[in-house]
Amino acid sequence: MNGMPRLLRTLSRPLRPVLRSVTYTRWLHLFIAATLALLGAFVWGVEDVPPVVSYAVLALGPVPLLGVAAAIPATRLLETMQARLLLFPGPHGTDAQPDPGLARTPADSWADRGRVFVWLVLRMWVGLLAAVVGIQGIFLTVALTSAHHWSSFEEEILPLPGPWHGSYPLLVPVVVPALLAAGWGLGVLIAALAPRLLGPSAAERLAALEERTERLLEHNRLARELHDTIGHALTVAVVQAGAARAAGSPEFTERALGAIEDTGREALEDLERVLRLLRQEGAPPSRRPGLAEAERLVASARGAGAEISAEIDGPLESVPGPVSREGYRIVQECLTNVLRHAGPVPVRVRIAASADGLELHVRNRLPAGAAPPGPGGGLRGIRERAALLGGEAVAGPSDGEWRVRVTLPIQ
Repeated sequence: MNGMPRLLRTLSRPLRPVLRSVTYTRWLHLFIAATLALLGAFVWGVEDVPPVVSYAVLALGPVPLLGVAAAIPATRLLETMQARLLLFPGPHGTDAQPDPGLARTPADSWADRGRVFVWLVLRMWVGLLAAVVGIQGIFLTVALTSAHHWSSFEEEILPLPGPWHGSYPLLVPVVVPALLAAGWGLGVLIAALAPRLLGPSAAERLAALEERTERLLEHNRLARELHDTIGHALTVAVVQAGAARAAGSPEFTERALGAIEDTGREALEDLERVLRLLRQEGAPPSRRPGLAEAERLVASARGAGAEISAEIDGPLESVPGPVSREGYRIVQECLTNVLRHAGPVPVRVRIAASADGLELHVRNRLPAGAAPPGPGGGLRGIRERAALLGGEAVAGPSDGEWRVRVTLPIQ
């Protein structure tokens, strides 16, 4: 019993191309391409010339027009749209029907236009072959059924080897599958040529890869910013709330609530900016803070109970925007790590800008029994930010302290 379904599937396998709609849409695609050559046959009149001359006129006559069409950049876009619709019908990007890899933009270079020209010519030739085989195959199938049709076929289309025989109708089941197989094969051929001639060039693929890489880098940067901003805000809020509960002082509680409010407001602004970038809205994103606002960052950490001594030297306003913004995030992450791993301990922060570069130095005492920060996302983010700007970040314990030292070039 189990062998019967398997046998039926084996027997029906040769019929699958006939039952698939894509076989017939590819035929339509080829017949559309042959229309130009067939129209030229009517215009030029090739009835009274030898068959070799008539086929040469059909195949070569429209080539100059195809060259003019290929020189138009939008032609490639139109051809790829038609190919997607007829050669590769169905949803793309799935396992059942993957994307055929056709270009989605006009042809900008002459090399791409040359490939479009080759595509147009080959498509016309293959379409012309499919039309000739299809039309004559249909006429031959009809001719095999009777002597009258046989003589008409011999007079109007092709010479035949001899008179009609009564056994010729038995050949119809052979001619029809051969005709279907020829049409299917030509459709597969043109579908195989499409990605090679209508696909993006190497330069276009490289540009698309670079654009995708830029998007991934941008998303990675936004993820780091969310980690730094939200992590800092939550850490400050948790430390402030715990300190206010332990202190039991209305004045301290008031200061703690104010610090939580300021930090939360800043985190919400950064969150809104990141979401706008991810949604690609038209509204301009909010401004990213820089080192010129480092005092506010230090004040926020002080409000969480940390004893911070800050030393800020040099003209921070003249530090380039990218360096200033990334430097702000580095200091923010350092203070967040202090509050998260060491608690309210003495911290020394030094921010120095000079012609040689920008130096960021954050040091805090390690409480007895406290484990130093591990190689988590915070320290990795600091090193990545410094490396992207051509700088260097060094972090580790030294003389009972945890030290983070970052140097960034500003030229």
